Amino acid sequence: MLTDIQIAQNCKLLKINKIAEKLGINEEDLELYGNYKAKLSDKLWDKVKAKKDGKLILVTAINPTPAGEGKTTTTVGLGQAMDKIGKNAVIALREPSLGPVMGIKGGAAGGGYSQVVPMEDINLHFTGDMHAITAANNLLSAAIDNHLQQGNSLNIDPRQIVWKRCMDMNDRALRNIIVGLGGKVNGVPREDGFNITVASEVMAILCLASDITDLKERLGKIIIGYNYSGNPVTARDLKVDGAMTLLLKDAIKPNLVQTLEGTPAIMHGGPFANIAHGCNSVTATKIALKLSDYVITEAGFGADLGAEKFFDIKCRFAGFKPDAVVLVATIRALKYNGGVKKENLKEENIEALSKGFSNAQKHIENIKQFGVPVIVAINHFDTDTEKEIQLVHDKCSALGVEVAFSDVFLKGGEGGIELANKLVDLLDSTTSNFAPLYDSDAPIKDKVHTIVSKIYGGKNVIYTAAAEKSISKIEEMGLDKLPICMAKTQYSLSDNAALLGCPKDFDVTVKEVRISAGAGFIVVLTGDIMTMPGLPKVPAAEKIDIQEDGTIVGLF
Repeated sequence: MLTDIQIAQNCKLLKINKIAEKLGINEEDLELYGNYKAKLSDKLWDKVKAKKDGKLILVTAINPTPAGEGKTTTTVGLGQAMDKIGKNAVIALREPSLGPVMGIKGGAAGGGYSQVVPMEDINLHFTGDMHAITAANNLLSAAIDNHLQQGNSLNIDPRQIVWKRCMDMNDRALRNIIVGLGGKVNGVPREDGFNITVASEVMAILCLASDITDLKERLGKIIIGYNYSGNPVTARDLKVDGAMTLLLKDAIKPNLVQTLEGTPAIMHGGPFANIAHGCNSVTATKIALKLSDYVITEAGFGADLGAEKFFDIKCRFAGFKPDAVVLVATIRALKYNGGVKKENLKEENIEALSKGFSNAQKHIENIKQFGVPVIVAINHFDTDTEKEIQLVHDKCSALGVEVAFSDVFLKGGEGGIELANKLVDLLDSTTSNFAPLYDSDAPIKDKVHTIVSKIYGGKNVIYTAAAEKSISKIEEMGLDKLPICMAKTQYSLSDNAALLGCPKDFDVTVKEVRISAGAGFIVVLTGDIMTMPGLPKVPAAEKIDIQEDGTIVGLF
């Protein structure tokens, strides 16, 4: 089979204005970035805001495994399949980060015959959103150190600065650094560090802001550290919130691209799915709902992290009411959750599949807690046996949920027609009664316990002394009424990556609690969350190249 990039390069793309026409967008509402990419203008929203919203469908997955689940591929393939059955659908996705592209994880544009294109551009710089976010983040960092150098009138305590610099690349050497060395003229020496750009609070803010005014308000609320009296110091105190907003004036506009089959796709934003909410932007989803009858979007990692944050953070802030959820799994991944080693996943194993299905069952039950109808999508592989397929059908039937097998990686939209038809039937026959899981006004510990007990299946929450101190500080600042953003391993429902399947009655340890005041949520860390990844021993960058005629090779 051809590689992803070969498939993408063999595709005959439509000019982006033709894709826009499918959504009723005039060329005057496009800001072109070449022939195949465009930003949607500010004026477009005023033209469509009175329209009725389409149906909002979230694609999520079981806990990710080394076997892979194909969540983004399913999202893209489903969008293409909806077009094939005559439905007006648009895909709303996150943008890839350069770090994973050059590292080991790869891009975020789907795969096989279910990709968003131009794939090379999307994975390499795209329309510059990541760089604008990096610049805004680092302007704030520069302002902090300049303020210290110029007399520190705000009495910022250098030991309590929590803001970090960022860059859109995996570089472990920058996790912990010392700045201000080289004598008095070079600044005040202090400890600092770098996050990858997608882990910056600026990224989370961009994706939750409703418009440019809200963006500026949120940026101003960023807490960069504390003064010697222990009071918070913000970006607004440093008077750079306006300049940061200016740097993001184009980045806040959603990007329009297409799939291999010409289905419209809006790609915008991409916050970390651990320390942030892991969803594409509110602005992109809002406008997509006005432009089509069906909006297919996704959230990061498994449903315990991504879907929960989509519901409890993004939907709460934006007022979205999702109509259905597609839960993606593979028979291989379910067997892995049942104890089968990666090298043996191609072999039939009914016992392990039955045991591992408990992971999917828990996610199904979790989604139903939010009052949203769910359908299971099994990403089909040729190693799936008839007995295994039948077992999955029987398990889903016993839970009262539909299941569809899709083959969108190999067949594109054609391979997702069963899933598309069953999804439309579900939407036509069932009403969503969506409601967030908890009241954001509840005490912090109550909100955390609700997530741990109801979503993860845990019993007790244990707090370190540092976490207890942080909670008290957040309460003292009056910021305890915000939603919770849980940071934990994506590989297990628990905070222990080794506990596969559906563990029960375990304890979860909260090591640290942080406040993202600009984004508007409280980050609860249950483990060592890496916000600046490193490159692997053999990074993908070693295989990526450009030939004399301009052809890109090695990009997946």
